[in-house]
Amino acid sequence: ARFVLAVVGSCCPSLNEVARSRSAASAMLRLTLTAGAAALVASESAGGMANPIRRVVSLLEQMQAKVTQEGKQEKELFDRYMCYCTTGARDLSASVSAAGAKITQASSELEAAEASKAQLEKDLAEHKSDRVEAKEALAKATAIREKEAAQYAKDSSEHKTNIAALGKAIDAIDKGMTGFLQTSAGAKLRQLTIDMDLSSADRDILSAFLSTGASQQYAPASGQIVGILKEMKDTMEKDLAEMTSTEEAAVKDFEELSAAKTKEVEAHGAAIESKTERHGQVGLEIVALQEDLDDTSKALSGDKEFLQDLDKNCATKKQEWEAR
Repeated sequence: ARFVLAVVGSCCPSLNEVARSRSAASAMLRLTLTAGAAALVASESAGGMANPIRRVVSLLEQMQAKVTQEGKQEKELFDRYMCYCTTGARDLSASVSAAGAKITQASSELEAAEASKAQLEKDLAEHKSDRVEAKEALAKATAIREKEAAQYAKDSSEHKTNIAALGKAIDAIDKGMTGFLQTSAGAKLRQLTIDMDLSSADRDILSAFLSTGASQQYAPASGQIVGILKEMKDTMEKDLAEMTSTEEAAVKDFEELSAAKTKEVEAHGAAIESKTERHGQVGLEIVALQEDLDDTSKALSGDKEFLQDLDKNCATKKQEWEAR
């Protein structure tokens, strides 16, 4: 449409000049024809036969008809140009309006896309930070659990050894076995007499038994000694049971914590993967919207400029036509 308008616009000044020339020529032809007709009448009246002036008049009449026809064609071309001025201006105005609406919509979409991208970047930073924290918490809990498990293994092993030693000591004393105090169980019993939390009376009785039994044969009827040893064994078995219960509870708590933190790490990882992909898509959408907005803005500017030129050229052509 712009090409056609440009062609028509560029041609129109010359057409108007031609029209003015043809108008002058037509007036001149009319004068010439009038004069020629008068001369022809006079000549025919005088000579009574065909005269070369007749041929000249005929030629002039043909030229006049041609000029008249060309004038009609010129008027038709002018009318077509004026029609295009109307339809072209309407089409350009519609294009300008549509481009303006498109720019408004594209600007709104671009703003929303940029806000979405910023939110995704914020979410990704939070997910990454939370995932690091979850991993660190799991690692810390694992280290603590390993330390607790090692301590439990050590303490429970010692308790089991001590319980076994007390059991052997009780059986030996009950059976009146000699030489018991020279065994490893006897050595463990001496150590327990020192390490365990005993009353002063019980500790003194055991100490006396252990010191005299090393060189003398002891009487198996020493029920008081056996009672003290059984009480010590019961205490250690109770401590071992509590220790084991505490360990089992700690294992359960750790397993629950580990499962929760592992699930949290996986959830953050999935969110990071999904939102990273979406972040890339939004980035492409923003580039496309920016390009579309730039192209539409340039087209709008061109249409506005062309519309101004069209209005100006059409007004000029109309004034030139009316001034003929």
